[in-house]
Formats: sequence, structure tokens, C-alpha cells
Amino acid sequence: MKLNRALLVLVCACLYSCARENKDDSLNYINSYIGSTGATDSDYGGTIPAVAPPFAMTQWVAMTRENFISNNPYNYRDTTIIGFLGTHQPAIWMGDYGFISFLPSSGAIKIAPTERALKFLHKGEKATPYSYSVEMQNKAGGIIRTEMASSQRCAIFNIRFPEGADNHLFIEASRKISEKREFEGFVKILPESNEIIGYNSDRHSFMLGPDIPNFKGYFVIQISKPFTKSGVWKNNELFDNTLELKADHLGAFVYFDTKKDETVQVKIATSFISIDQARQNLKNEIPDWNFKKVVQQNREEWKKYLDRINVEGGTEDQKICFYTAVYRTLQYPRIFSEYGHYYSAFDDKIHAGVSYNDYSLWDTFRAEHPWITLIAPERVNPMIQTLLQMYDEGGWMPKWPNPTYTNIMIGTHSDAVVADAFVKNFRGYDLNKAYAAVYKNAMTPPDNDTIMRWADREETKLYEARGGLTYYKRLGYVPADKTAESVSRTLEFAYDDYCVAQIAKGLGKTGDYNYFMSRSKNYRNVFNPETGFMAARNSNGAFLKQIQKRIDESNQEVEEGITEGGKWTYLFCAMQDVYGLIRLMGGNEKFTYMLDQNFDGGHFQHRNEPGHHFIYLYNYAGQPWKAQEKIWEHTPLNYKNAPNGLSGNDDCGQMSAWLIFSSMGFYPVCPGSGEYVIGSPMFSKITLNLPAPYNKKVTISAPGVAKGMKYIKSLRMDGKPITKPFIRHDDLVKCDELVFEMSETPCDWGK
Repeated sequence: MKLNRALLVLVCACLYSCARENKDDSLNYINSYIGSTGATDSDYGGTIPAVAPPFAMTQWVAMTRENFISNNPYNYRDTTIIGFLGTHQPAIWMGDYGFISFLPSSGAIKIAPTERALKFLHKGEKATPYSYSVEMQNKAGGIIRTEMASSQRCAIFNIRFPEGADNHLFIEASRKISEKREFEGFVKILPESNEIIGYNSDRHSFMLGPDIPNFKGYFVIQISKPFTKSGVWKNNELFDNTLELKADHLGAFVYFDTKKDETVQVKIATSFISIDQARQNLKNEIPDWNFKKVVQQNREEWKKYLDRINVEGGTEDQKICFYTAVYRTLQYPRIFSEYGHYYSAFDDKIHAGVSYNDYSLWDTFRAEHPWITLIAPERVNPMIQTLLQMYDEGGWMPKWPNPTYTNIMIGTHSDAVVADAFVKNFRGYDLNKAYAAVYKNAMTPPDNDTIMRWADREETKLYEARGGLTYYKRLGYVPADKTAESVSRTLEFAYDDYCVAQIAKGLGKTGDYNYFMSRSKNYRNVFNPETGFMAARNSNGAFLKQIQKRIDESNQEVEEGITEGGKWTYLFCAMQDVYGLIRLMGGNEKFTYMLDQNFDGGHFQHRNEPGHHFIYLYNYAGQPWKAQEKIWEHTPLNYKNAPNGLSGNDDCGQMSAWLIFSSMGFYPVCPGSGEYVIGSPMFSKITLNLPAPYNKKVTISAPGVAKGMKYIKSLRMDGKPITKPFIRHDDLVKCDELVFEMSETPCDWGK
């Protein structure tokens, strides 16, 4: 009896321990659906419930609609599935390329998406970062259950069809993208090995950059069950018993005779190098038919990163939003190399080495890349090295590779990413080449600079770099009568100049440092003292009297000279010289009045990245308590535990990175400075388990937050008082503990 009682106690203890361990598993706090829908089809989080390891080359997702620029492949509001997609689309407003999709179905082959679509309910769907499953209903009412898991470049599926002889896989190897251009697609069925192989050159953003004739997305599909019949299709026509075809819009289909409860397995490999490399990728990553093994490996890879940060306190919804944000920040830039080699879309050749792609630099320089320096420091040097490889292969570092130059957005914020890594002592790349690359951005105008207006998404094969740089160097600003988005360009060029200056300083180039620091003050040249705003200015020096306005696709008013917004959008965008901006605007009182107007007057748009640092600017003007207050006010407005829970596009992790930093209690207002600006922590305790090169455990404590306190009374780093609302990155990663003493009411701390 004593033995049985002891055994019972042991079992109960084990069950409690397992339950507790499961509850505390950060992976259980990820809601993959957050940001996957919104009020409109273009203005929302733009995320998908992707299955893939961190920074994976290919992500896999249930496709509820055809994706293209401004349309994601999955939207939570949809009720049908048209395929399972291996996608490389990094953001809703950016394009996909080299993708592959298939759909398990029954009955006659249907090619059109609306005709082949199968119904599903969210109650029969489960999405995690490491696996996905869904139950779909075929036309006869039968249930097709599909599970998927993935590796860096490959995926495995378990498919349970209804019993019958008309079950099949429909493969879309190449999709018709544009009437302006034909894209070569190829598909071949190999019945003897139960394989389907092929490629396509599909690229949504082909019109936004140079041609890359050798570009192809290759695939190999392996199936566990022999086919009873097969064929290919082209456009809207089926070709039974044909095994091979080339066309723009084409695919294949294979039938099975399945028994009750029989599972058919499918493995798909992707590559940008060759079909042989795709097959090798599959051998390296998913060599057998062990679905559970792939799930576990993917899960362990996510755990490795998520275990580097642990939060305590807060509500369940806060934890879910936080860990989901961590998941999003660990997706981009994506790995682009394949076991020691990579295809470069910048010289259209294969190279030896490691490579990444899909850098959303206009967005991610602000917080996403600074966050990577903390959570994934082992990725930083290879990511910088990749930018330098692109410089070698194409002549410039990119501003938004997809997968080659695209001229999306403005500025050359690769400068900021390099500078931020450089000042944080990441130096595992050619420093002289890095400086040559940022120096070229700052000093060399693009071809035809005085001819082009460089409108956003202008269809040109020329690379923009700093469009309008010719005038910027001559006048100290970009003139509105010569170049589009002139005000925003001037402000962003000035910030990029600051970043170039920091690298010059670190390399002992004192003359260059002084020159670029002087140019970093050029933001002052577009400040109109009569209006108190940054304003468009012509090449003759006169500010525009009449400002043209329009309403963009997201119902936002856009003013001439301003990128994605109006006069409030860029008013405070001199993060490299905030104190100088305060003086320019008339001092602390006037500056804080304008900040108050920005927030209280409804002008602030957190969904748009230029404003992400605005809250923190109160610290510079002697009112840090307002920053603390507004963080708690605006965070729940923009981040919710719901499919429509992001107020704007996540933009490859930038929205998510803001939430992470702000939850920790600080934010990198000026990447490249090596400084964080204090906000207000949102959890009672956060532990950072920083890997090499830090090898440090840093605890951020704010016990008063659990009692609803949001104002800072005092701050200590390893017991030493911090009296100003700024800390250095180098100090943070060396300390043991950052302790916030919180208050229910505003305090004098930090003034």
C-alpha cells in the first residue's frame, strides 16, 4: 500500500510537472493567425500562418487565395483552400517568386482557383510555427485531412483522402502573372520513382528591377504511393497521359486509389540552384518519411531561439502577442543559400558561400535588425556579408531585394544596418568593403538621376539608390520640382549620412566623419519656419505654396513630398539629432506641444514605420513620463490577440520588433548610435539568455507593473542608479540586472 501511494504521488508529481512545463512552453503562446486579416484586403498585418523554421528559405502555408503584390496567400476571413503553397513572399506589398503549390482533392480535375477550391472551417484547422493541419471538404462531402511540417527548404505532408479511386494531387508549377510577360515553367512526371519535378521563373515584382534571365525556382515532389494515372495541364486544357510540358501557366496531376484511413505522404523540395540541388536538399533535410521527426526538429529549432527570452507576469493575451512578435521577427531576412552555394539575383550566377534575402530595409533598420543583434547575433555578420556580396555582384547594396533590386521605398538603409552592427562590435566581414559600399550610397548618384523623378514602384531597370542625390549634394536637400517624395528623401538621406559617419569614425576616417556629420544636419533645410513643419521645397529655394494631396489605397491622405503620409508623418524624423530638432522647432515647450498635438490630434499612425520612435522623443524634451504613459496607451490599440490584431503591415518583423523592445522598457530610436531610449516595461520580469558573443543572462525586472504601475520612479543597472532615460547597448549586454521601480503616478525620474 505504501508503495502504491508513493507511486501515485510520483505519477501526480510527474503529471503536474509535465503540465507546468507545457504551460510554460513559449511556443504555446504563439498565435500564428495574428495579423492575418483586417478591415480591408490591403491594410492589415499582412502576415500568414507560415510553417517553417527560423529564417527559412521557403515557407509553407494553406493558400486561401491567389497571392500577388498587395495580396497574401492566406486571409483568415476566407472559407476555402485552393492549395498548399511553398512561398517566398515576404510581405503583403511585396511579391512572391519561384513558388510551388499543390492541392489534394477528389473527382474531376479543376484548374481555376474558384473551381478547385475546397471548403474548410477554422475549428478543423490548427496552425503553429512548426506544423499545420486542416480538414477540407471535397465536392461530394468527403473530408480530406492534410498535415504539413517543414525544414529550411523542404516540406512533408500527410494526406488522408476519402476511400476511392478518384483522389488526386493537383500541382501548379507555374502561374500566369502578367499579360506583359511570359514566364517559363516546366513540369515532368516520373512514374517510375513517384516523382514530379520542374521549375518556374515566376516573379511578381519583375517590372520593378533588372531582368535576371537565369532565375528559376526549382522543385522536386516525391509521393509515397504509385499513381494510377497522371497528366499535365496548360492554361485551361488537360493532357491525359502526357508526362512533360513547358509553358507559362501549367502544372500536373496524379491519381491514387486509396483505401479507408490510408495516408498518402508527399515531400517537396525547393531550390534556386537546380533540380539536382532540390533533390539534395531533400536528402539533407527530410531523407525519410518520418513526419513526426520533421515536426520535432522544427519545434526544437524554434525553441532554441524562443528560449533566449522569457517573460513573467502580464496577461495571457500580452504573452501571446509578445511571443508571436518574437516568432515574426525570426522569419526575415530569409536564408538564401543551399549548403555552401547560392544563386545571386544580382549577377544571375551561382556562387560559393552563405546568403540571405528579402531585407525590408526601409522598415527593418528601425528595430528588427537591432533586435536580431540581441536575439540572433550569430546571424548578424552573415547578413552584413550578404549585403556586401550583393554590392560586389550588382554594384550596389540593395534597398529592398525581392530577390534582386526593386527600388521599393526610399533611402539606402543598408547604411543603417551596417552601422548598427558596426557600433555594436560585429566586425566579421570586410570592413573596407563595407565602408566602400556605404560611401558609394552616400556619394554616387544613380544613373539618370537628373532625368528620373524616381516615383515609388516606377517600372524601370535602373537601380535608384539615393534618387535625387545629385541635387541633395548640391543644394543640401532634394527639390520637389526634380524628384518625388523630396521631403522624406532629404530626411532619410540625412539620417543615412549619420550612419555612414559612424562607420567612418570607427575606421579613423576623421575627414569623412566630419563631412557626413555635417550633412546629417541637412534635415534643417526642409523645415519651413512659417508653418513649423518639414515641407517641399523647389530647386530655386522656395517652399511650395500649394501642396498637392491625394488619398492612397489605404484611405490615408498623402501630401506631395512625403512618403506614405502627410506633414505629421515625417515631422519628427531626425532621430540622429533630436536635440537639434528641438532647437529648430523652438525649444522643449514647443517641441512637446507639437508631440502632444501629433498624438492627441489623431495624427499619429503607428501602423506606419516612420512614427515608431515618436513616443520616445518625450525623453529628449524633459517629459519622460509622457513616453511611459503613451506606450501603455498605444500598445493595446495596435497589438491584439486576434486575427485582425495588428494595426498595420508587420513588414518583415518591424511592427513586432517595436512591441518586443517596448515590452522590455527601451527602444533603439537611432540605430547606429548604440543607444536605447527608455520607455516603460510591460512585464514584471523579462530574462534575456544572450548567446555568443555575449554569453550573458540579463534580467529586466519591473515588479510594480504587476500592480498596474506604468511610471518609472527609479532605474538601476546592477545597483547603479540610471538618472537619464538612455542606456548604451554595450552596457546592457554586460549587465546582470536592469531594475525598474514603478509608480502609479508620474515621477520626476529622467528629467
